[in-house]
Amino acid sequence: MNSDKEMKEILLSARTIASVGLSSNQEKESYWIVSYLKEQGYRIFPVNPTATEILGEKAYPDLSSIPEKVDVVQVFRKPEDVPPVVDEAIKIGARVVWMQEGVRHEGAAQKARAAGLQVIMDACMRATHRRLMIGPKPIKL
Repeated sequence: MNSDKEMKEILLSARTIASVGLSSNQEKESYWIVSYLKEQGYRIFPVNPTATEILGEKAYPDLSSIPEKVDVVQVFRKPEDVPPVVDEAIKIGARVVWMQEGVRHEGAAQKARAAGLQVIMDACMRATHRRLMIGPKPIKL
């Protein structure tokens, strides 16, 4: 279970987010979720092998291609696609794997935790940020 305290600490400490499965289609949920996070000051690394640029940022074919340190690997993929993403997140030394709302994979989560990563499952990062950081009144923990 995701605790508000853990999620708020991640949102406060993270600076860079690699968004795996981010769509370049402005109609897609992933696009406006990540657009919001970028507006909040997070550095975004789109990970989509079919795109060259999303939200004005260079897109990367995979996590290993990102030339900078990544704090959070945000997952917009089907649950069955999560294990290889977690393997790559471990390989690049990410601190957190954040599976978006509707995405859960217990086996991959256990592997990530065993490697020292924090794991959030089945939670929208935008909604969580708005709820814990903005209001109506920010939650003090």
